[in-house]
Amino acid sequence: MTMNDRAAIIEIRDLRKIYQVGKVEVPALRGVDLAVKPGAFLAIVGPSGSGKSTLFHIIGGLTPPTSGTVRVADQDLAALTDAGRTRLRKRTVGFVFQKFNLLPNLTARDNIAIARHIAGSNSEPGAEFAEVLRLLGIAKRLDHKPNALSGGEQQRVAIARAIVNHPAILLADEPTGNLDTENSQAVLGILQDLNRRLGQTILMITHNPEAAAYGHFIVHMRDGKIVDQT
Repeated sequence: MTMNDRAAIIEIRDLRKIYQVGKVEVPALRGVDLAVKPGAFLAIVGPSGSGKSTLFHIIGGLTPPTSGTVRVADQDLAALTDAGRTRLRKRTVGFVFQKFNLLPNLTARDNIAIARHIAGSNSEPGAEFAEVLRLLGIAKRLDHKPNALSGGEQQRVAIARAIVNHPAILLADEPTGNLDTENSQAVLGILQDLNRRLGQTILMITHNPEAAAYGHFIVHMRDGKIVDQT
């Protein structure tokens, strides 16, 4: 995969994951190799059970692999303690999920601010974050609670929360799964803008080929393996 000549921000070698279900071993990943360069917008596509969600959770330090090597932002995940993986998630990786996961009793502004607090920062986001809010189109909706926001607006708040700490990597798991066509296209366009204008590295998993087409590179998975890259 040729993205540019810089060192990979994510390097995966012979990654395997086996889940134990009772006495049965269920392989989820079967020897995955992948390199992602900084500034890439990579879409990972595949049917349910293809292993894409397991790959997502391993890259984010949420699930340990059974074997293989995973390096994220020049850190070997296997060499990190639990506390080290937590720091990685706080500072290096932002997450956007299909379910928006906003706290219902907090305003959009406070939902974003809590990510700063969890990362150990009590300062206000820098001036450049105003540009992010402008791209997201929620600058005038920050004092509303989630139940007063549309689904598309809630997902935009979730994206703002994910990137407020300037993570090197944004992991998006079916980010348009709960949205209608119009809002899906808007959110995918926003991800493109964040990638193009701010150089945000994005990995998005999706089952939808139309959503995947927004990425620069597409990785196709099936049965725990990468079967094609375009």
